[in-house]
Amino acid sequence: MASNSPVSAPPGIGLIIIGDEILSGKRADKHLAQVIELLKARGLQLAYADYVGDSPARITATLKRAFASGDIVFSCGGIGATPDDHTRQCAARALGLDLALHPQAEALIRERMQDVAKEQGILYEPDRPDNIHRLNMGMFPRGAQIIPNPFNKIPGFFCNGERGGVYFLPGFPVMAWPMIEWVLDTIYAQLHHRAAWIERSVIVFGAMEATLTPLMQDIERVYPGVKVFSLPSVDHPQFGRHIELGVKGQPDSVALAYPALLAGLQAFDARLGPEVVQS
Repeated sequence: MASNSPVSAPPGIGLIIIGDEILSGKRADKHLAQVIELLKARGLQLAYADYVGDSPARITATLKRAFASGDIVFSCGGIGATPDDHTRQCAARALGLDLALHPQAEALIRERMQDVAKEQGILYEPDRPDNIHRLNMGMFPRGAQIIPNPFNKIPGFFCNGERGGVYFLPGFPVMAWPMIEWVLDTIYAQLHHRAAWIERSVIVFGAMEATLTPLMQDIERVYPGVKVFSLPSVDHPQFGRHIELGVKGQPDSVALAYPALLAGLQAFDARLGPEVVQS
């Protein structure tokens, strides 16, 4: 088998979902599936996702790992100004920085408050205690930059890392998703389709994963640009008991590794079913 060395990899992409309401089941997470689709449309792929409750210590520890990773990490939730919103404070703590009112965020928040007052037909009172409190939503770690919010103008923020950065967004999908798109299309447009990937797999009947493991290990050793995956099923409505065995990675790497995987399967007493391609 010919070796195929991978090209220099771009930063990984991660997702952090923050909030007790997700872990308690009060609300179902909608971000994971949507972020996967937003990335896929740009030839990108999610590397991992973390779910964290409203514990400042856990949020801080999770964000420390994110900042140290060099990855592009989206964090959804907890950037409001109520007592259970800890993300802004935890981000500052993770970076060892103070919180400060971001001038552009302050202007946008004040603009939003004026819009709301006008919609309600009341006088905008900038010094009213509740309006002063709303400015806390613009308190970010020093040096942070804003992420525009097309829904209601209240911005998110981001802090750069060595290669990537952590991007802090509201928990509301109607706000978070267009803000994620802005980050991907404005800051990381150069990565679009650079890491394009493809999956090719085959349905395998009558084989055990343990028996196929040496073949899987051999494919990953000879073709380091791909990952081999094995998805067993015992009650599939169409195929019944089977294994979906395949490779995923950059198209050029998969084009070499997948035929080698099929050739390797000939040594096993297994029946092959349909092939699957996903890009």
